[in-house]
Amino acid sequence: MVQQLQFLSIEEELLYPDSDGKPLADNTTQLRLIFTIKGGLDALFKDRDDVFVAADLLWYPVQLTQAEILADKKPKKQAPDVMVVFGRPKGDRGSYMQWKEDNIAPQVAFEILSPGNKKKDMDTKFKFYQEHGIEEYYLYNPKKNRLQGWLRKGNKLEEISQMENWRSPLLGVKFSTREGDLVLFHPDGERFVEFVEAIEQRDRALAEKDRERLEKELEKQRADNAENERDRERQQKEQIQSELQKLQEKLQKLNIDLDSLS
Repeated sequence: MVQQLQFLSIEEELLYPDSDGKPLADNTTQLRLIFTIKGGLDALFKDRDDVFVAADLLWYPVQLTQAEILADKKPKKQAPDVMVVFGRPKGDRGSYMQWKEDNIAPQVAFEILSPGNKKKDMDTKFKFYQEHGIEEYYLYNPKKNRLQGWLRKGNKLEEISQMENWRSPLLGVKFSTREGDLVLFHPDGERFVEFVEAIEQRDRALAEKDRERLEKELEKQRADNAENERDRERQQKEQIQSELQKLQEKLQKLNIDLDSLS
């Protein structure tokens, strides 16, 4: 089941805008990692209709009360670089309004640090994720090749002591920074890849299938040629035997013994 785009009233659009005015990424490294993580998770959960994956989508955890609206209070919001929600259908959304999603909070959030991120901003994000139900939070600093992770214990997110080869309890994916970059692995051990690399893998797989098909066709042709050769030899042998039989019959009519001619 795919959820349809939710159309908002003018009032809702003003209260809960779809954009925070910030770019998706500040540099190519950040953008590459966001797309790779998001694409890998989409592939991982492609057969599950109850898992929603999004990148740079505003998440509004709490609806404003009428009093807050009258007081011109701004709604709480964050836009994780990548977030995963178990229990909600796939589909297009302008934002993730939690009260319209059976009040199910995203469970996993990823952030890729960029030069424009300040410590104060990241502390604010951490407190937001801790307060509003994130179960697993992962923060990667490409410049330092440093990966941090936090796991919910009660009402708090507690830091994971060892992130190398850490396996996410909810996602089942494994993390590594051993190659000097953030790499995620599917539960079967296959690594998350960029789109271009995925296309190259597909092309190699198609080329391998074509090679196997041509080899099978060549083997069949060889087998057919061998069978045709056996048929030809059998026909020649039968023809010779038939001619000998006819010759023997003629000699017998002439009272000539074929053995006496040898």
